[in-house]
This record gives sequence, structure tokens and C-alpha cells, in this order.
Amino acid sequence: MYLRAITIRAQDFPAVDQFPFNIEVFRKTARIEITSPVTFLTGENGSGKSALLDALARKGGFLPWGGSKIHRVHENPYETKLADYVALDLSPRHSYGFHFRAEAFFNFAGSLDDILMDDPRRDRYYGGGSLNVLSHGESFLSFFRGYSFQLDGLYLLDEPEAALSPAGQVEFVRIILNSLKNGNKQYIVATHSPIIMGCPGAQILGFDDPPIHTVQYRQTHHYNFYKEFLRDPQSFFRR
Repeated sequence: MYLRAITIRAQDFPAVDQFPFNIEVFRKTARIEITSPVTFLTGENGSGKSALLDALARKGGFLPWGGSKIHRVHENPYETKLADYVALDLSPRHSYGFHFRAEAFFNFAGSLDDILMDDPRRDRYYGGGSLNVLSHGESFLSFFRGYSFQLDGLYLLDEPEAALSPAGQVEFVRIILNSLKNGNKQYIVATHSPIIMGCPGAQILGFDDPPIHTVQYRQTHHYNFYKEFLRDPQSFFRR
């Protein structure tokens, strides 16, 4: 594995009332041990999963594919500063990696079309054509099947299930498992999907209750939420 542990220096945070330093799990987590080549970050919206992925990407020197997320209208001077207070036990062998953000994938697909105008043969790495001619979910899977998961490296993925059907989420897990059979790859994935979190052998880190800690699959909030919902959907909504 490339990333073995994450240390958060909460005692040095420059603020306690501004995102991301106001997130409780960051202020109450000193160290996170990574124990599997596939690690899922799970928790409710706003629990800090994407913020930590962004910090890992910045600290590791990975550019966010599709562009950064900065709120210009209400600019927060601390929004991208968590990386300054995070230390990584990171192998120097991580020669390759990327930060995938589902919400910016459209920008990446458009940039790839521009590249294909100059180098049409590049499309063989992404399914043999423009990602923009596929459905949203098909373009995600074509991207994951292609060049992106073929190289050894560290992959940071933020909500890859965003465009995927349940069957597509199963296929995504199969793609990861197949990629692990060849070479040295590691995946850190923020997700809400119980299907994706069911990946055999994966570590699951819970963000809902501090500190950030390893949780068992059937103990995750999302698994139990779906289980309760599917037992009786109509009763669920009446409650």
C-alpha cells in the first residue's frame, strides 16, 4: 500500500468556527490507520469525507480531475487549508494517482474531447470514444475500466456511485477487485452506497461519531438505513 496512516494536527487548527476546521471528527481525531488497499469513508453529508479526500489529494500532489471546488460567492479563506494540518505516512513509491470528483466529471469529459481532437488514438484508454456520447453512468464505468485504473498508484474517489445504477455499482466494485489483481494499487473512496461498501476485504472508516474509526459493514448507518427502508417502504414514509 502507498498510504498507511493519516495524522491530523487539530491542536494547530487556525480556527474552530470555519469549514473544515469546525467539523467535530477532525478536532477529535489524532491518527487514522489505513489497513486495506480499499478503504471507504462513510458518513452523513457534511461529516468531512470529501474534505479529507481533498486534503489527501493536495498533500499528495494530485490535481483534482475536472477542477477544484471553491465557493467564490462566499469565499472561505480556510476551505482548502486542511492539508496544511495533515501529515501522511505515504510511500515515496506513489508515482501516480488522481483525485476523482463525481461533481466535476463533466468538466473532465469535456477536456478529454479537446485532447482527442489532437490525439484521436487516446480514446482507446476510455472505451474507444468520447465519454460525452455515453450516458452519465456509462461514461463513469468507461472511465473506470480504462486507462485510469490500469496504472499502479493511489486513487482518491469522491462518491463514484453518483451516476451509477445498483448494477453499475456492483460493476464498479468488480473493476476495483480486478485491478487489484495486477500491480500495486490503492483506493480511498468516499461513498454513501451500501453496495459499494460491501466490497470484500475493504476497510470502512466511519465519520458520524468522533473519532474517525473503523466500523463493520453491518454497523454502518447507511446499511441499516437501507435495510430498514426496504423492509417496509410505505411504513417508513408514514413514520
